[in-house]
Amino acid sequence: MTTRVKPWLEPHPSGLYVKPADLWIDPSRPVARAAVTHGHADHARSGHDAVFATPETLAIMALRYGVDAEASHNQAIEYGDGFERGGVRFSFHPAGHVLGSAQIAMEYRGERIVVTGDYKRRPDPTCAPFEVVPCDIFITEATFGLPVFRHPATHDEIAKLIGAVRAEPDRSVLVGAYALGKAQRVIAELRAAGWSAPIYIHGALERMCALYAAHGVDLGELRLVSEADKAEMAGQIVLAPPSALNDRWSRRLPDPVTAMASGWMRVRQRARQRMVELPLVISDHADWDELTATIAEVNPRESWITHGSEEGLLRWCELTQRKARALHLVGRDVEDEGGEEEA
Repeated sequence: MTTRVKPWLEPHPSGLYVKPADLWIDPSRPVARAAVTHGHADHARSGHDAVFATPETLAIMALRYGVDAEASHNQAIEYGDGFERGGVRFSFHPAGHVLGSAQIAMEYRGERIVVTGDYKRRPDPTCAPFEVVPCDIFITEATFGLPVFRHPATHDEIAKLIGAVRAEPDRSVLVGAYALGKAQRVIAELRAAGWSAPIYIHGALERMCALYAAHGVDLGELRLVSEADKAEMAGQIVLAPPSALNDRWSRRLPDPVTAMASGWMRVRQRARQRMVELPLVISDHADWDELTATIAEVNPRESWITHGSEEGLLRWCELTQRKARALHLVGRDVEDEGGEEEA
């Protein structure tokens, strides 16, 4: 690649600051100019004077945070396209995390830096697949940056879910799935597996599912639990935010089997803490093997690690003689609500 130029991308506790462009990437506080990788709350927020993001992410930010996606000061960037500011050339590339999620590549004076945001390498019918972008510095997430996290095949987890429904036709199966990304992916994976029956959803999922459908993601027939009879939901699949799994709301379902779709379901203690009977290891993040394989494939001069188990991935880089550093950004703790929201 190139010889390191004078540092022009500065990690700060609240985000990554692109100094020549006077622009931040995924800042945790309001700024004048923000490039946003995707719509989850630990990366996107309201209050920025100008936002650069994919059209889908801008639409999600409008729905979730009240951002005016049509305002002239905000700019929608399609995959493969970009803009230039302060001599820095920015471009957006698929991250495979959720609808509209993007890696942001920056080139300045012959050096290229790529910020992955959150990403996964598994196929996902609801979003564009991850694209490998060669670079000098690769800034990677590490949500599941420990060897214990090796996600099973998604189709096996979906088969487990369908099998649980068919095994007890007098009960419903209630799946906890976060409103942005996970719920829509579980629905789309069920459709791909041949589940054609109506899928029942909590009202909190309705608007995001409608947004996905408006962007061409076919989710099939969805019905609101609030508009259904208890009896008709026997032998059916119901999706709700994880907070509703053990809430009074769930009493309207026929003796539900409690399930949850998350990469954290690999950890049995987490499943027990949430009183989950059917843990489904379905993640929207790269697992350990995918994280390490991606670094090897990109083969950067240096890797910067953030958002998760930074020390585990940093140690792997050291053992494989790859230059790396951990960033320790504020607001990127996977144990908090924002971090777990997308897992």
